[in-house]
Amino acid sequence: MIEWSYARIAAHRGGGRLAPENTLAGIDAGARFGHRMIEFDVKLSRDGQPFLLHDDTLDRTSNAWGVAGCLDWLQLKRVDAGSWFGRDFDGEPLPLLSEVAERCRRYGMEANIEIKPTTGLDVETGAAVARAAQTLWQGMKAPLLSSFSPQALAAARCAVPELPRGLLMDRWREDWRQQARSLECVSLHLNHRLLTPDRITAIKREGLRILAYTVNSPHRARELLRLGVDTLCTDRIDIIGPDFGS
Repeated sequence: MIEWSYARIAAHRGGGRLAPENTLAGIDAGARFGHRMIEFDVKLSRDGQPFLLHDDTLDRTSNAWGVAGCLDWLQLKRVDAGSWFGRDFDGEPLPLLSEVAERCRRYGMEANIEIKPTTGLDVETGAAVARAAQTLWQGMKAPLLSSFSPQALAAARCAVPELPRGLLMDRWREDWRQQARSLECVSLHLNHRLLTPDRITAIKREGLRILAYTVNSPHRARELLRLGVDTLCTDRIDIIGPDFGS
């Protein structure tokens, strides 16, 4: 079995339901509840700056619109990524990956960096995010890289092979063993609805670790931990805390 020392609970997109996703305010919220691990999404600006955003476009989680990867960082840094969530977060900016690394250092937090390429930029994003993570997380526990994109993970592996990688799956695929082996992954990151006792057993037999997302029910969280899931990613950072299930 691959060694795994990451926290049992990860705060989804920084602050779960308590703050705008993928922002420094969200990470601060996770820290206030004592969380020791966060998950967040990273892509590249047009001029190659790694920053946090889940969607291809800015429409859902900011006061701007259009494909974020088509804009330079000078334009993106002026975007309000907080007011859509609530007045308390008016003016909250999109954060650079470097700013998130500083927060992780300050709070002693572990990180699961989901590589979230703008459509068509899988290879460039995977390599650039891996290199940036290697530099920015020096002196801290290595961040866990993950992605739905095998191409992005392969590029990350080529760029910085020593950083651990996890393959994300939102639907079950029968070739998961081959994919995980070819990408030299340490873990599978799965929608928790895909996880049955038999599938958990099969994954563990392959020596892989399991991160389940997005687990918001304490009952389901306890069940998954009992079945052997290693880490749960949750939006309910207030009720599924860092010591949940201990």
